[in-house]
Amino acid sequence: MERSVIATKNAPAAIGPYAQANRVGDLIFTSGQIPLDPATGDIVGDTIEAQTRQVLKNLRAVIGEENGGLDRVVKTTVFLRDMNDFAKMNEVYSSFFTGSKNLPSRTTAEVARLPKDVFVEIEAIATVR
Repeated sequence: MERSVIATKNAPAAIGPYAQANRVGDLIFTSGQIPLDPATGDIVGDTIEAQTRQVLKNLRAVIGEENGGLDRVVKTTVFLRDMNDFAKMNEVYSSFFTGSKNLPSRTTAEVARLPKDVFVEIEAIATVR
């Protein structure tokens, strides 16, 4: 299968030796997104809700580069700095993933630390068909 790198100016640029995402066949594998403003590179929000919202906007932009949308996401992995933020994160998350027909599978884990000390990071696998 052919592999291609996905890059968009509508999401934060990769700041290391990795791609925003890779497409392999009809699948998109994103790197973890954190709540950075794509234009400034600044962290957006000082609450779990605001940061989750920005992370999901960034994911939508990366997946959208291949004409996909969040409705095409089949799996996410959510990394939280504090599992006590789960309910608040989940409330915002559910506003981006609606309807029982196309809900992605999900894993959520608490981690000791995230890049730039943000509250949340999310990665996704999506299909373009």
